[in-house]
Amino acid sequence: MLVMKLHVGCAMWSYPPWRGRYLPDSLTSRDRLSGYATWCNAVEGNTTFYATPASDTTRSWAEQTDPDFRFVFKLPKSITHERRLADAGEPLSAFLTALEPLGPRVHALWIQLPPSFGPADLGALRGFLTALPREHRYCVEVRDRAFFDDPHELEAVLATRDAEWVSFDTTVLFASRPESDAEREAWTNKPRLPRRTRALTAYPVVRYIGRDNAERTAAGWQPWADVVAGWLREGRSPTVFIHTPDNVEALELARRFHDDVRTRLPEIDKLPEPMPSGPPTLF
Repeated sequence: MLVMKLHVGCAMWSYPPWRGRYLPDSLTSRDRLSGYATWCNAVEGNTTFYATPASDTTRSWAEQTDPDFRFVFKLPKSITHERRLADAGEPLSAFLTALEPLGPRVHALWIQLPPSFGPADLGALRGFLTALPREHRYCVEVRDRAFFDDPHELEAVLATRDAEWVSFDTTVLFASRPESDAEREAWTNKPRLPRRTRALTAYPVVRYIGRDNAERTAAGWQPWADVVAGWLREGRSPTVFIHTPDNVEALELARRFHDDVRTRLPEIDKLPEPMPSGPPTLF
């Protein structure tokens, strides 16, 4: 029997608006990941773009999560943006060493490339992927529109290392004018890219950003719920991250996306019951 498990998550596991609303205020900064992990079973590791964590820190992350919890860690910007994948052996080695305590929780290493990294730079990507250690899984996010106009050469490069092309879907965000400060900021900072639903590997990764209105966000992801259900039927193991410009309701929305896929495939494993955000009431 085919085991179907959908992994969903958010862009972070600690966020002030979530405290007291979704997670107990009493959780220490060290323990917030354990609370988050009762809501979602995956998370984007965005902080590693800015700094490589200490091994003691990643050991704490391992202690707070089950072995099948998924971290998708962004490679440090010193590798992807400053060195542009060249001569990156030393920072890459330090990064991989720091992640060792997490073991199988490191689902994939995420190579997010700058908007200036275009088709002319594919030789650097090919060389970098070829040299990467075989024990990890990799996914690549590109932001140059030329890759979407003619995807074949990039797909061929990714195939040399069985790397996935991260689908970053901003189409709903840009479908109509922004209506909040957070949406206006997102319009400035997020790339305008077409929706791409083709999976290259058994482990597709989707980053979906909606709006600050929960209903518009959920309506916009319905095509993804169909795609993800289809991937699961094919035996693929997708990871889907739900964003909104302000991310206030992202935890609840990630679970709602999981529920929407389960309406199409009831055999998908349920998520755990979330940790109560406060003490139980008498009524």
